[in-house]
Amino acid sequence: MAESVELRKADLHGSVSDPVLDTMNFLNEVTLRYPDAISFAPGRPYDGFFETEQIFSHVRRYLEHLAEEGGSPREIRTAMYQYGPTAGQIREIIADSLRADENIDVPPESIVVTVGAQEAMLLVLRALISGPDDVLLVSSPCYVGITGAARLLDIALTPVVEREDGFSCADLAAAIRDERARGRRPRAFYVVPDHANPSGNTMGPRARAELLELAAREGVLILEDSPYRMVSPEPPLPTLKSLDRARTVVHLGSFSKTIFPGARVGFAVADQPVVDRAGRTGLLADELAKIKSMVTVNTSSLSQAAVAGALLAARGRISELNAKAGEYYGDAMRRTLRHLDARLPADRRAALGVRWNEPTGGFFLTVRVPFRADGAALTRSAEDFGVIWTPMEHFYPGGGGDHGIRLSISYLTPAEIDEGTVRLARFIEAESARP
Repeated sequence: MAESVELRKADLHGSVSDPVLDTMNFLNEVTLRYPDAISFAPGRPYDGFFETEQIFSHVRRYLEHLAEEGGSPREIRTAMYQYGPTAGQIREIIADSLRADENIDVPPESIVVTVGAQEAMLLVLRALISGPDDVLLVSSPCYVGITGAARLLDIALTPVVEREDGFSCADLAAAIRDERARGRRPRAFYVVPDHANPSGNTMGPRARAELLELAAREGVLILEDSPYRMVSPEPPLPTLKSLDRARTVVHLGSFSKTIFPGARVGFAVADQPVVDRAGRTGLLADELAKIKSMVTVNTSSLSQAAVAGALLAARGRISELNAKAGEYYGDAMRRTLRHLDARLPADRRAALGVRWNEPTGGFFLTVRVPFRADGAALTRSAEDFGVIWTPMEHFYPGGGGDHGIRLSISYLTPAEIDEGTVRLARFIEAESARP
């Protein structure tokens, strides 16, 4: 009997040994290993807003729309059962929704429908980064999905530290100058302006205006990722894309937090003109579609139908569709902050060296603690105190975050938040007393 083939990990792509690619699996593993623990780790929507029958009503609504648009039974069948257009078959519906809800007025041709926002990131990075001297700038801490995608593509990252009081354009301008002084070309800056993952921070109006001005002046694109805007209780600030007059913003969108994550439907708004060697002008979206054709071919027609049906039923207004959810998450955030304050009052926090931010929406807040908040501490927290959280060190591509933990409030019931904050406070007290 022949021996089975054995591969050496050292012979595989370096990304498979990079800790950033273990982050998602690590958190899922910890949560599954301690099923009785209360988990502040998953950054996912609350299950209570989903009803199984809604999927069928969404799909039926889209089928009715196709018929209303003049589609024959055969054409409708083909639209649902066959491979669809690579760039997506619901681009017009998404464009209408962006106009209605976000004041983003772009032609449908500038939109590419993707398998979640994660694929949109991969496509944009592959299109923009053309050589070893091209650099992606990222707000740090930042979402691991963008750092993971960059690692898969061997793209150099330059972190721009987000301070506790928020993002600073001066820091980004300095990073751009430093990279150019090194002979490298900063191509784009990735940022989550609204209730960021993981920090929970929101960029203010002045910082948004300064960022757009800086990007236009320096010739650097902004990759705007804003999945948490419509799951927050207060009216959001304008997106960077809605304020963009120089086409410096590539807007990355997702329906995972607003309609349902299982659909895995996202999109990229890429209306930047691209001129080829013959002088012909197209759109960046066209180039993204070419890459997508070799990655996923097209986004599931059935998933697109479900998302489109939900958008049609809400007249494109995701803000109205998610009003109840936004209030729920707002209540969950306020409840978490209130109970943390009750368990660790200001004088006790000062004595321990503990502090946290107070986001007004989104899924996340961050807590600074006096001890090393690493995987070993997380294991002790889960085993001995029955509470799980996310180490912030996972979100710092340049290193850092050793004393930070991320709490996600989105997936828990009020009762779980109440008990979870009790357990978390006990853990923080005990861990702070360790030698």
